[in-house]
Amino acid sequence: MADAEAICEAVSRPNMRFVPIKTDEQQAVLSLHRVRQSFIKVRTAQANQIRELLSEFGIIIAQAIANIARRLPEIMEKSDLPASFRDLLQRLYDHLKDMDKQVDEMDDKIQQWHRSAEMSRKLA
Repeated sequence: MADAEAICEAVSRPNMRFVPIKTDEQQAVLSLHRVRQSFIKVRTAQANQIRELLSEFGIIIAQAIANIARRLPEIMEKSDLPASFRDLLQRLYDHLKDMDKQVDEMDDKIQQWHRSAEMSRKLA
């Protein structure tokens, strides 16, 4: 009822500006951005979890996913961590790399769209 009342109010105002409906292409690109952002959230959470688990064993890795990618293989190879924990770290690291790959693929798709969309190139 409130929505219907608001619609009637909006229609009755002569200088009301309306937002145009998005095209299918625009909606698809917005979806790419949303999915990319969700992959980034998952990737960040995974990196934080890896760092937190390692800190329980007294191993500290600085923030930034690049630090994990650089140090984790060395830590798993040279440390005296239990084999079951190293296996767990490997699984988490594989998932982190997969999320990184997904983000890169979304970036590529967004760039492809940008190169093909005249309005986007003009705005850039």
